[in-house]
Amino acid sequence: MMTPHNISALVNLLGFLTGAALYAMLLAMILRSSSLGFRSHEISARESGFLSAAERLLLGTALLGLIWNLGALVIYGVRDWEIAKPAAWFEAAVFASLGFLPAVVVHFVLHAGQWLGRRPGSLIIVSAAYILSSYAAVMHFQAAFSGGEMPSGVALRSLTYGFGGITAALFVYARRSSMWKRTIWVVALAVFAVSALHISRHASGDNPWFVELIGHHASLLLVVAILYQDYRFALVDIFLKRAMALIVLIGMAFGLYVLVLARLFRLRDSNGDLDTRAVAALLGLWIGTALIYSLLKRWVSWFVDTIILQRVDYQELRDELAMTAASNERTEDILNRICLRLKQALTANDVGWIASDEKVVTGESQGLLEGQIFQLNEGSVVKPSELVRLISRESESGPDTAGNRSRRNVATVMIPTHENPRFNLLIGELSAGRQLLSDDLALLESVALMMARRIDAVRVTHERCERNLREKEISKLATEAELRALRAQLNPHFLFNALTTIGYLIQTNPGRALETLLKLTGLLRAVLRAPAGELITIGDEMDLVESYLAIERERFEDRLRVVIDLPQDLRDHLIPPLIVQPLVENAIKHGIGPIRDGGQVFVCVSLDESGDPLTGSRLRISVQDTGEGVTAAGLEAGRMSGVGLANVEKRLECFYGAMADFRIAKCKGGGTLAEIRLPAEADHLRSAMQIENEPAKGLAVK
Repeated sequence: MMTPHNISALVNLLGFLTGAALYAMLLAMILRSSSLGFRSHEISARESGFLSAAERLLLGTALLGLIWNLGALVIYGVRDWEIAKPAAWFEAAVFASLGFLPAVVVHFVLHAGQWLGRRPGSLIIVSAAYILSSYAAVMHFQAAFSGGEMPSGVALRSLTYGFGGITAALFVYARRSSMWKRTIWVVALAVFAVSALHISRHASGDNPWFVELIGHHASLLLVVAILYQDYRFALVDIFLKRAMALIVLIGMAFGLYVLVLARLFRLRDSNGDLDTRAVAALLGLWIGTALIYSLLKRWVSWFVDTIILQRVDYQELRDELAMTAASNERTEDILNRICLRLKQALTANDVGWIASDEKVVTGESQGLLEGQIFQLNEGSVVKPSELVRLISRESESGPDTAGNRSRRNVATVMIPTHENPRFNLLIGELSAGRQLLSDDLALLESVALMMARRIDAVRVTHERCERNLREKEISKLATEAELRALRAQLNPHFLFNALTTIGYLIQTNPGRALETLLKLTGLLRAVLRAPAGELITIGDEMDLVESYLAIERERFEDRLRVVIDLPQDLRDHLIPPLIVQPLVENAIKHGIGPIRDGGQVFVCVSLDESGDPLTGSRLRISVQDTGEGVTAAGLEAGRMSGVGLANVEKRLECFYGAMADFRIAKCKGGGTLAEIRLPAEADHLRSAMQIENEPAKGLAVK
């Protein structure tokens, strides 16, 4: 049956177990924080050793709280359950540890406020606190060895009144400081933890469970208050979540036991055994508590993040920053936009960035100090936990003024890109004295890795684009050089044939030879003026062909008859220069020349609109003669030893790649047909002004 005594005993059992768990958790996190190299801004960079002064004070608080809760669990446990009477010296040591808690808290808050040793009277207050706690400890041991009542009433009253006076002195001492509210609040809780024990001790009879809760377990609030109000070391958010989840779970279990299970245990069957309904309910509550714990942890995490710490959803922030980085193609834009968003999310005075090899801060803000910048050799590997480096207040120069605080950095974050230059984010001081906690550090680490991947990807993309541009430029220059070489090869070939004609005319008709020489001069001038690698219109190409034919007519006279069919709407289409004239020359030389009576040459330009959907309309240029017709052996020999046709093939390949067709065939009725098919659209050109990066696949020649 649950009597008030049993409920009070259960409250003590759960309360002291909870307190021991919380202070043990705090102790473990302090040691873990130090081993991981975390430092809050209160810890000086000049301090050396495993633990700093602030950490040693916090460690002392954790040890004293742990000793008190474990010792009190033994003392009140054996009393409440009537097991045995604890040793007097053991009780004195346990109550003395509780008495030293306020002294350590006073020392801690003065150190955290950077007042200790810097402002007059601070050492006096700390000394008075330790003297008062030492006096109370002596009183407890005197009562223990003299057989007096434990704990000592004199000691408890001394602690209550003495630390009440110290709290008032701190109020006067720190009232002009921005930390005075937090200082008084924490010290008052420490005093309450001692005075509440005094209240519980003087209650008569069996104390109600709520009196036991206030009297023996007020120190539970102290550990949360210290962490939240004064020393937000890196793991405090994790501690708050775990501590609150533990407290809520224990409170829920206690409430279920008192309100439900205690009544169910009264149910007995006919044999006096526990009723099966009670057993089923007990098992159901155990299973339900286990199932609800995950939901409870999520609710507590939301409460700590949203209500207590008042920060945004970091998972949503990570996704937002990833989208921001992915939507920008310049490193500077990525850095600037993410710095701006981090400034808003962390409530920082400023967030900027600096390259690892720069001396001047760049970014949106120019007011940040450089702080501590990571310097790593290219290719060095850094662990994710080493990306964020916290900076102490004392590690930065300058007096602690409001203006200097607005320029102070609390952390630097390295962005571990694969290649230099690497970048560092400079996190300015957070608003309301807030510090970077473990979730903040995890956010910054993940953002740094994400930014590094994105910047590396941007650099690779830019390098690939620059490489493609260089390759295109090289390909362009190579194509232009090849075209110049081909034209330099073609011009002497054409010139030699023309000079042969003029030499023949000099012997037969000197007057016509002079006229032909003038035509040749004009033709060569027009040919040489055309820049290499550029296109000309079909109309201009046909004008060159007409000039060439005028020279050839002086040689062949009536034996050469030429018909040119060029629609007016096709005269402005662009083609490579000097691809028609070599075909006409080849038709005259090999088709008309060997025949005594001569023959005809037909030059036709047409547009074929039934081409491939990918290439569109195709331009057809054909040159046909009425000669004897070319043979396969003669065609192969001409390609191997000739200049004109091979030149045309190479130049078409340079401009069009596999998009152009060039074929020479013998006609059924006699003669030879040379035909070129080109894309009519300029988008398919591989001209020197628009050379594709992929290599040419070769010209289709039939």
